[in-house]
Amino acid sequence: MGDPAEIGPCRPEVEEFLRHLQDERQLSPNTLKAYRRDLGQLEVFVGEYLAREGWRWSDPDVDRLAIRSFLGWLGRKGLAKRSVARKLAATRTFFSFLHLEERIPSNPGRTVRAPKLEKRLPGHLSASDVDTVFEYAENRAAENTLQGSRALVILELLYGSGLRLAELHGLDVGALDQRNGQVRVLGKGSKERIVPVTGSALRAIGRYEPRRSEVTPREEDALLVNAEGGRLSRRSIQAAVRDALGQAAGARGLSSHALRHSFATHLMDAGADLLAVKELLGHVSLSTTQIYTHTSKERLLRVYRESHPRSE
Repeated sequence: MGDPAEIGPCRPEVEEFLRHLQDERQLSPNTLKAYRRDLGQLEVFVGEYLAREGWRWSDPDVDRLAIRSFLGWLGRKGLAKRSVARKLAATRTFFSFLHLEERIPSNPGRTVRAPKLEKRLPGHLSASDVDTVFEYAENRAAENTLQGSRALVILELLYGSGLRLAELHGLDVGALDQRNGQVRVLGKGSKERIVPVTGSALRAIGRYEPRRSEVTPREEDALLVNAEGGRLSRRSIQAAVRDALGQAAGARGLSSHALRHSFATHLMDAGADLLAVKELLGHVSLSTTQIYTHTSKERLLRVYRESHPRSE
């Protein structure tokens, strides 16, 4: 199953739906690409399933059974349950749009059950792993190079402020309020929020700024820049994070997102209020943040089982 760009252009209703997501819901380009890919695969399946040209989304045969068959088709192609569930969510949202626009009489995906997923806790670093990672990054930053000082800024903002990769990538110098220790970030759905910046992050930025100014033209707004003075790519940010995480045995193989997970987990472990963590992370729903309460409980249970003489 390839990218829909390889499959061909999507049907007009899908293109209209994607414009709705972009204009009305202001979803990110990456999210829009995922919707396009998922619905492109749905189109391919429906064409095979109905085995006829000229079908419409309003055809009676594009029903609950067809969507269940789509999930089975995805599973036979080797997709993980989590990916299948995401594609079902995209399908439901698309059919809901068609129903609200009165293109179809009802949403056939509404009652289709998603695959049962195992509860997966986010990968995160232990406190000792964090110490190891930052000790390495601080030693590199002490070399006073663009790459070393920039890497420490990346780690400080991902872990210290809980930023998403996309938020850090898009961060401009003007978004930093160094006097008040805050930064203004643009999150999912183009929603703006203010998050605190740690003192160690501000010191790292102060060390990095002279190296940045050596390569950056005055009109460049990006906080993180490459050796040519342009905005640093997401891939380069991820590479810097992987290099640092590789220094700690318990952090190897984790992604940049693990630092955001660690930010939330360590706040919860220290007794932070769940609603406060939700606002800091920029989550829309409290249920999204509640995964970190499970993470904390799992750790408490593990400590109990390993430490209490009667735990067995």
